[in-house]
Amino acid sequence: MLHKLVQKVKTNVVKKNCNPEWCDEVSLSIKDLNDPIELTVYDKDTLGADDPMGTAEIDLKPYLEAARLRKELQELPNGCALKKVQPSGTNDLADESRILWENGRITQDMRLKLRNVESGEVLIQIEWVDIPGCKGLDPDF
Repeated sequence: MLHKLVQKVKTNVVKKNCNPEWCDEVSLSIKDLNDPIELTVYDKDTLGADDPMGTAEIDLKPYLEAARLRKELQELPNGCALKKVQPSGTNDLADESRILWENGRITQDMRLKLRNVESGEVLIQIEWVDIPGCKGLDPDF
């Protein structure tokens, strides 16, 4: 029987705002690189349970393909696009997403369409951070 690792991370609550901006940074431990990150946005209620506002999946595979090449990217100029990912039926992207090399870091900004809701989008940025003593992305570890 397979058990999926569930990590719950809560951001700060943005009160009385129909277009909230969080700008929070969260860290997750990734156990299976093939599993997408499932994101659920909630409306905070004072009384009763919080209402889900929509869900989205973050597909890590395109980012990880680029991130595995990071040792060979040291000579690239800042802002170099390593890969462009187009919206499709297999991802929740609202528009093209670029994976960038910037200041020795590989990041991916993406605008995700929320599912299970009439409308809504979430803007996120992902970045892989190696933790000493963990497997990471290096196959030679």
